[in-house]
Amino acid sequence: MADPGGAASFSTQANALLRKNLTYQKRNVWSNVRLIMIPFYLCVLLMVIQVLFDKNFNNSVENQCGCQCIDTQCLNKTCGLEFSSPGQAFFCAIPSPPQWPPLLQVPRPESRAVSTSSLGNRDLPDDSCRRTGSCPVTILFTGNNQSLGTSLTENLLTSSVTGNSSDILSILANNVLGTAVEADITNYLDPGIASDLPIYSIQPRCISNATIPFSFGEKPLEFKKELRCVEGLNLWRNTSVEVNDEIFKGYRRGNSEGKVNEIAAAYDLLNTDRNNFNVHIWYNSTYREDLGDRPVTLVRVARSVNLVSNAYLQFLHGPGTRMLFEYIKEMPKQETRLRLDIASLIGPLFFTWVILLLFPVILSSLVYEKQEHLRIIMKMHGLGDGPYWMISYAYFLTISVLYIISLMVFGSAIGLNFFRLNDYSLQFTFYFLYVNLQISLCFLVSSVFSKVKTSTVVAYIDVFGSGLLGLFLLQFLIRDSSVPRVWIIVMELFPGFSLYGGLYEFSQFAFRGNMRGTDGMKWKDFSDSAMVEIFIIIIVEWFLALIAAYYIDKVSSSGKSLLFFLKNPFKKTPSLRRPSLQRQGSKVFVEMEKPDVTQESEKVEQLIREQSTSHAIVCENLKKVYPGRDGNPPKLAVRGLSLAVPSGECFGMLGPNGAGKSSFINMMTGLLKPTSGTGLVRGLDIRDDMDRVYTSMGVCPQHDLLWETLTGREHLLFYGRLKNLKGSDLKQAVEESLKSVNLFHGGVADKPAGKYSGGMKRRLSVAISLIGNPKVVYMDEPSTGLDPASRKNLWTVIKRAKQHTAIILTTHSMEEAEFLCDRLGIFVDGGLQCIGNPKELKGRYGGSYVFTMTTSSENERNVEKLIQDVSPNAKKLYHIAGTQKFELRKEEVRISEVFQAVEKAKSNFTVFAWGLADTTLEDVFIKVATTGQAFNVFA
Repeated sequence: MADPGGAASFSTQANALLRKNLTYQKRNVWSNVRLIMIPFYLCVLLMVIQVLFDKNFNNSVENQCGCQCIDTQCLNKTCGLEFSSPGQAFFCAIPSPPQWPPLLQVPRPESRAVSTSSLGNRDLPDDSCRRTGSCPVTILFTGNNQSLGTSLTENLLTSSVTGNSSDILSILANNVLGTAVEADITNYLDPGIASDLPIYSIQPRCISNATIPFSFGEKPLEFKKELRCVEGLNLWRNTSVEVNDEIFKGYRRGNSEGKVNEIAAAYDLLNTDRNNFNVHIWYNSTYREDLGDRPVTLVRVARSVNLVSNAYLQFLHGPGTRMLFEYIKEMPKQETRLRLDIASLIGPLFFTWVILLLFPVILSSLVYEKQEHLRIIMKMHGLGDGPYWMISYAYFLTISVLYIISLMVFGSAIGLNFFRLNDYSLQFTFYFLYVNLQISLCFLVSSVFSKVKTSTVVAYIDVFGSGLLGLFLLQFLIRDSSVPRVWIIVMELFPGFSLYGGLYEFSQFAFRGNMRGTDGMKWKDFSDSAMVEIFIIIIVEWFLALIAAYYIDKVSSSGKSLLFFLKNPFKKTPSLRRPSLQRQGSKVFVEMEKPDVTQESEKVEQLIREQSTSHAIVCENLKKVYPGRDGNPPKLAVRGLSLAVPSGECFGMLGPNGAGKSSFINMMTGLLKPTSGTGLVRGLDIRDDMDRVYTSMGVCPQHDLLWETLTGREHLLFYGRLKNLKGSDLKQAVEESLKSVNLFHGGVADKPAGKYSGGMKRRLSVAISLIGNPKVVYMDEPSTGLDPASRKNLWTVIKRAKQHTAIILTTHSMEEAEFLCDRLGIFVDGGLQCIGNPKELKGRYGGSYVFTMTTSSENERNVEKLIQDVSPNAKKLYHIAGTQKFELRKEEVRISEVFQAVEKAKSNFTVFAWGLADTTLEDVFIKVATTGQAFNVFA
């Protein structure tokens, strides 16, 4: 197997991860196709909604110019005003718009001002006039010169309608006409004339119930109306404050008494005199309707200006002077069609869902790596944080950009104005900035979750909640001009709302552009829209989320302190201090009872004192204490472990479950931070240099950490590149690894790992840990789940690999430990009880034979007497259902004497089975573990 040329560079690691991601993406191509088809389906759905809306509303007969058939089959039609109803006339070509008399907006009869206690003005009529519908239309005056104001009030309203002139407009122009009907967005058809309500002639004095019929316009915009006289009441107020207060209390939505007292208009003449005409006009704007943030309904204020201007002229030059306001008319127009773009109006909801759909996809991918420990296993094999962040971010950004481009292409191709009218570069910039924010948020939020299912549920709640709350809450507040803009900005700090806010701006520009036949939002409109604030919010949150995500990742995955960024990068790691027996308390006595463990500690002290790098792994007084929870005391998992493992040695760790072996391995691989003490791996401290340690380390975890869709070969190619293998060396190393673990032949190497059996996955995990000849390898029960033949083969592979590698191996198989390990350490309750090679341990703890005999129950006493005769100091180890096991000290017995005694016993009672065996490693393990646990409990 080729030897790597040192630690892999940044570019090599990035290349390895990129290739792995692209391969993984290739395996999931149909998932990507389904993902990209979602925006296509939603765009098609929007288009279908728009087509149905066009058919049933925009293009309905009621919403287009009227037509008449000119043949029996109605193949040919002629269209125009003469064939249209009043509602259809709006859409016809109008080369000569109709002339409508100017109207003054007046309150409805039941809303006109009357005397109330809250107003305090007794010159208003009693509220009994409301029952008869005879309340006057009130107009207020104020100013600096009351005598001049009184003159103007007398000139403001003319006498009753007179004359039978055929020119009805000239007659009406000399009178003050009013209507209680709101205006429309144009004057092609005045609702005040087209409605069934009467037009009021506002006069100084009316004859009771006087009405005068008139006809307006030409067919089809010809209306028969009646003028109903209503009295105009001009009242003087001393100050503008009084006027303002009276109007405020009579506001159309009701005063403190629950009554509506509307004033038609009010004039503040200010400093007007014969040489200066200066006036302020109050008019009622509550009839104006808004669409978005722009007023679209006309306000009837022109007649108010004309009235006071005429009154001033007559004050200067007498009643014969008049500035005639004859009519109001729109500009000529061509035939139009109703173009309500419903797809653009509901687009923000749909496209919020489409873009946010990437959030659960990216988040689940990151949480999956965390849940399956794939991120940490890549890190353990040498993948640095820098390459991981750069490639992962670029990978998700590329997918997001392609997704967004697909959305824009789909939407434009099927004709959605939301995309076609708004500037493409502006749209792309907005989407690009937001997907960057979204990716940063995914990295940040992934630190909170450890399960894919939980993160997916929460992410989809965010997707649908953002769209629905944006539609029913944020959009409502944006359209309400009374809501301060600062509150909208506060809401848009939530990323889903900032996305909806930007999409809403695009929708409004597209809707108005389609309505007017113009473009949507362009860059020139950018500074005049809310997009400026949204862009700033997205950019700032993007950088903050990215920095926070990277910081949290450094603290959580690398085990760094919360203030790691404040440390001096040039400061050298302090030398390790020698462990002192005084600070270890009762450990002095323990080590005196275990000379091999004491000798190992002294060896570690010597290596550290000499700063020797001859040993690949050196642990000094390594300790791990888990804090107490739920009222339980702290748990001491590792008790001051000192160990030195040279290169070329396989050190086996034996111990019962819960002894602390996994805690030790996790500290050495960077998953846990030591409570005290430390470890050196090839001279690098695991507390500060774990990133450098990873470059020369291989790990075979207890549970197989594999990508289900990648093949065995692709796994080894990826990890081989992380170990700096390239070109032919990489291919050769991968093939040799596959052959060594019997995964090369029969197409197994190119099958997805998800289809492997448990034993095949285990062999692949071992091959991954050994590829690239790492200098240090940790194996946690590597042969678990293998059949005997595969186990023997795997042992051979590990034994061959240890020639230039230091291996620490945990196992429960005594046979595996004897075959592979040069030295063994038995771990009990967090501490080493003994260290040595298998022969030494059996010789040290195995100075006895194990005698087993099975008889009937009534002969058990005879067996015990037999053993007492052979070995007076024998110890019973086991007793159940007639089977007894004894430990016989070797210095007390001879094997021939045991055989003779058994033959003699057979003549006295029935012996079903018996056996004499030398001490095995398993016996040593049981003896040491039992003794160690009892001693630790006593201590």
